[in-house]
Amino acid sequence: MLPIPKSPPLLFLLTLVLTLLQDIAITVLPEPQHVRAVYQSITANPQPPAHRVLIDCSTIDPSTSRHVAKMMADAGQGAFVDAPMSGGVVGATAATLTFMLGAPSALVPRVEPALLLMGRKVLHCGAQGAGLSAKLANNYLLALNNIATAEAMNLGMRWGLDPATLAGVINVSTGRCWPSEVNNPVKGVVNTAAASRNYRGGFGISLMKKDLGLAMVAAKEAGAKMALAETAFAVYDDAEKRPDCSGRDFSVVYRYLDGKEPQD
Repeated sequence: MLPIPKSPPLLFLLTLVLTLLQDIAITVLPEPQHVRAVYQSITANPQPPAHRVLIDCSTIDPSTSRHVAKMMADAGQGAFVDAPMSGGVVGATAATLTFMLGAPSALVPRVEPALLLMGRKVLHCGAQGAGLSAKLANNYLLALNNIATAEAMNLGMRWGLDPATLAGVINVSTGRCWPSEVNNPVKGVVNTAAASRNYRGGFGISLMKKDLGLAMVAAKEAGAKMALAETAFAVYDDAEKRPDCSGRDFSVVYRYLDGKEPQD
């Protein structure tokens, strides 16, 4: 996997490497504009390798991904597919990532082995762009569940419930979700959760806000009504501005909501 460029010279180097690769190239870039810039530069290559597959694992909006795919196809530079990933730093280190693949079915046998070198699962979601659509739909739900879990835990604790008891009830009932069971926002409920290490590590609040924003853009393009999107985005945006929340795991919204601290 090629590194994210941090400066113009490295951006040029990444473009040069991608231009010369003969079979499969994989990119992971921060924002849509970075993906456009890198692949636009590649189109200047006068002799592109035949049958090259370009796999982009960035989390960007599906429309930008489709635009880049068309640009590369029109320039004869290879097939561009999207494969955003889930699993974070821990998954990348352990090679247990899950990839959501958007690609023609005929390309799956070529793409899947390359991705399985870095992960455990490749979920083919449909045509090019479908991987990103699936990723953003999932992360939109995650963003809402995270806030709702923080509110529910705070509410129950202010009613006098023990946080571990409350989480135990939720996790065998209809409120069960990943933020309640795996990444509970209350310190001590889940020892491996970010809340138990002062919200350090994990999935940064800035990344959650970015993905939520991308989902909102894609929803507007699709004509999908999102009743809770703007409210949730405002929560993450405001929380990120607080010094005691900025740079922390996205479950830190519990702190932003003035969540009750458990008694030792």
